[in-house]
Amino acid sequence: MSRTIHLSPPDVGPLEESYVVAALRSGWVAPVGPDLDAFEREVATRVGTRGAVAVSSGTAALHLALLGVGVGPGDAVIVPTLTFVATANAVRYVGARPVFVDCDPHSGNVDVALVDELIRTLTLRGHRVGAVVPVDLFGSCADHTALAPVCAAAGVPVVEDAAEALGATHHGRPAGSFGQVGILSFNGNKIMTTSGGGMLVSDDAALLTRARFLSTQAREPTPHYEHRETGYNYRLSNLLAALGRAQLVRLDGMIARRRHLRDQYAKLFAPVPGVRLLGVEDPGSNCWLTTIAVDPERSGWRAADLAAHLAARDIETRPVWKPMHLQPAYADAERLVTGVAERLFADGLALPSGSALNERQVGLVLSAVDEFLAARTGASTA
Repeated sequence: MSRTIHLSPPDVGPLEESYVVAALRSGWVAPVGPDLDAFEREVATRVGTRGAVAVSSGTAALHLALLGVGVGPGDAVIVPTLTFVATANAVRYVGARPVFVDCDPHSGNVDVALVDELIRTLTLRGHRVGAVVPVDLFGSCADHTALAPVCAAAGVPVVEDAAEALGATHHGRPAGSFGQVGILSFNGNKIMTTSGGGMLVSDDAALLTRARFLSTQAREPTPHYEHRETGYNYRLSNLLAALGRAQLVRLDGMIARRRHLRDQYAKLFAPVPGVRLLGVEDPGSNCWLTTIAVDPERSGWRAADLAAHLAARDIETRPVWKPMHLQPAYADAERLVTGVAERLFADGLALPSGSALNERQVGLVLSAVDEFLAARTGASTA
C-alpha cells in the first residue's frame, strides 16, 4: 500500500467483507438481487423518501433525474459553477445547456439570490428553465429553505445533487430529500462507498419507475427482448449493493470520525488570521471534506503554499473545484458570477478528512500543518 496519506480513502473492513462474501455465495452477482433491493429500501429510509433506484454512478443518477423531471433539448438548467464537472455534463447528456451561477462565500454552496435573478432573466428572454440543480458541497447542504420557494414560484423543478452529502441534514431534514428528486454518489472517495455507484431518491413513484426502466436498457416486460426506446445500462450490481449495505450500517460512526477530525482542524486554525473553514458553522454537515479558505493578505501565505508543504510529506490535499465557467469544455456557457467561486478556487484547500485515517496518520497531518504555521507565524498553534 502507498505510504501517502490520502484525502478521503475508502473506509472498509470486516463487516463489508462479510456482506460481500455472503452475496457472492448467494449466487446473486448480476445487477439484480436481494441485496440490491434491500439497499434501495434502506437508503430511502435513511434519506426519508418513499423510494430509491440504485445505479452505476452518481453521474448516471443525475442523467436519469434530469430526464425524470422533463429536461430536454434546448432547456436551460441552472447549475452552481463551483461543482464537479459531472453536474454540468449530465445536463448536456439530455441536450440541455447548463447556465452557471456563483456561490455563497461562507459555505461555497449556491447563492440563492443569484438563482432567483437568473430564473427571472432567462424567463424574460423567453428561455425555458428546465431545472435548478443545487449541489450540497463538501457535505453541507445548500440553503434549501430559501431555494425551494424561489423555484416553486417559478414552476422550476429542483434536482438535488447530494453526491457529497449522504448523512447530512438541513434544519433536521436529510440531504437528498429536497426537490422532486435527489441523487447520491457512492464513489470510492465519498462518505460511504460501493466502489462505484449512485442512487436516485424521491417521493415521486412514477419518476422512480421511469428511471428504473431506463436504467435497464428500457426493456419492455415481454418474454423476449423488446425495446421501443433508447435505454441505458445503468443498474448497480448486487455485489456492490451488499458492500453499500454494510457501509450504511457504519455511516453514523464514519460521520462522527470525520466530524472529530474537522473539530481538530478548527482548533488548529482558530488562532490563525485569514483562515476559515468552509461550512464549519453547519451542525448538519457530514464533514465529507474539511476545506479551508485562506485570505493571503491577512495570513501571509497562500493555500498552495500549505499544499506544497504537505505534498513534500506525502500528504494529499486538493484545491477547491475549479469553477465550471473557467473550464475549457464550458468556456462559452452562459453564467452569472460574482467572483466568489474564483476566489475560493484560488484560495481554498481540501485537507485529509477520511474516516479511515488512523490516529498516527491524523497526528502526522496535524503536526505537518502546525509545522507549516509555526514557520510562517513564528509560533506553534498547538
